[in-house]
Amino acid sequence: MRNLVSGSLVGALIKSHTRRWLCSGNVGLQRGFSASSPPELPAFGYEPKTYKGPSADEVLEKRKRYLGPSLFYYYQKPLNIVEGKMQYLFDENGRRYLDAFAGIVTVSCGHCHPEILNAIIEQSKLLQHATTIYLHHAIADFAEALASKMPGNLKVVYFVNSGTEANELAMLMARLYSGNLGMIALRNAYHGGSSNTIGLTALNTWKYPIRRSIICLHPGEIHHVLNPNPYRGVFGSDANRYAQDVQDHIDHGTSGKVAGFIAETIQGVGGAVELAPGYLKLVYDIVRKAGGVCIADEVQTGFGRTGSHYWGFETQGVIPDIVTMAKGIGNGLPLGAVVTTPEIASVLAQKIQFNTFGGNPVCSAGGLAVLKVLDKEQRQKHCADIGSHMMGRLRDLQQKHDIIGDVRGRGLMVGIELVTDRKEKTPAKAETAVLFESLRELGVLVGKGGLHGNVFRIKPPMCFSRDDADFLVDALDYAISKL
Repeated sequence: MRNLVSGSLVGALIKSHTRRWLCSGNVGLQRGFSASSPPELPAFGYEPKTYKGPSADEVLEKRKRYLGPSLFYYYQKPLNIVEGKMQYLFDENGRRYLDAFAGIVTVSCGHCHPEILNAIIEQSKLLQHATTIYLHHAIADFAEALASKMPGNLKVVYFVNSGTEANELAMLMARLYSGNLGMIALRNAYHGGSSNTIGLTALNTWKYPIRRSIICLHPGEIHHVLNPNPYRGVFGSDANRYAQDVQDHIDHGTSGKVAGFIAETIQGVGGAVELAPGYLKLVYDIVRKAGGVCIADEVQTGFGRTGSHYWGFETQGVIPDIVTMAKGIGNGLPLGAVVTTPEIASVLAQKIQFNTFGGNPVCSAGGLAVLKVLDKEQRQKHCADIGSHMMGRLRDLQQKHDIIGDVRGRGLMVGIELVTDRKEKTPAKAETAVLFESLRELGVLVGKGGLHGNVFRIKPPMCFSRDDADFLVDALDYAISKL
């Protein structure tokens, strides 16, 4: 996310752009939108509480002093976000922003959703923690509800605290069940930052230069195959040729047997890249013939966000052997899960498998409330409707501005890739950085992704409205027009 271009160059560009912005009188939001006036945030009947805490400068100073230097923040002048309500965030001065990134695709139902808050608070009054050494209905109720959302024989649930933990556990299951060690993942993938999942991740911005021997793995035990990226991939949308690359890796880089294959259906950190149609069905067949299991990483794509389906893997017409999930499952709670078949789950019974906080009563009550809200408010259908409208408008915008090289995704999981040359697809690194700051000035918070940081990630809370979508597109149009 930080890998844009050199900080000094970006800083100079942003300062220059900001001076032009201020001098042109484009400060503040006016009614309506035209080529000369910025768009206005949709009306929202909520007044934030008066903030009386430390200032942004004080928080930043304390953060630099006491928190790890690996932490990064967005924007040249970082925002001090102090309150959230549904699809909006508020800074220390009470200014409202449209949250089009949902806490990195985590706030599924909306910030401080009243029904989810109530479930968390009521459970907290009774029992916060006891672990699974005792019985409690919350974890069983949540597991039952989650299993009911899964296809096939995916009926056994393990609760953890994050997507990284979920993928760690899934990889352990695959190796134990198959009796093999080799894992296959896609280039441009992100599956976590722990000592094992960092091996599955295939973006150099997220990989530390640790020797493989430190984590007890031979270099040949994780294989990164060609990414079936329809926009940038060497084979375009030809799923068969990408699948052949997987077979070649198995034939020439392994004993002929592998533990498993893991993939996001739409790569998140990698820039909202949807896999070539039909790819997973071909690869799942290849991997299973090689003795491996197939893992779907649904940390970002799950729970109806894609609109067309509840789970991302369903868009490819497959049923995985193991599914991992986190982020939207808890609407901000530290919660993740692994769902698999009884047969695969049984391999963990040979030893003690335990997670102190996984499925604790508070997180289970909150997670169950999330599932109920998503159903009650028909958020999958909503994502399909609003996403379709927004994608249509973004594609119209693509015709107007050459800098927009690609608009892709499904539902409310959208990527906008910016390039300086459409033919060469040269990443517009500096321009992306400038536009990123401009959108913040207009009141829109988006994410960034892709190896070069040139993809805007639009993945808002699922309560994001049609008016919000129009405002976002209008703001992007206005910002690009001012480049």
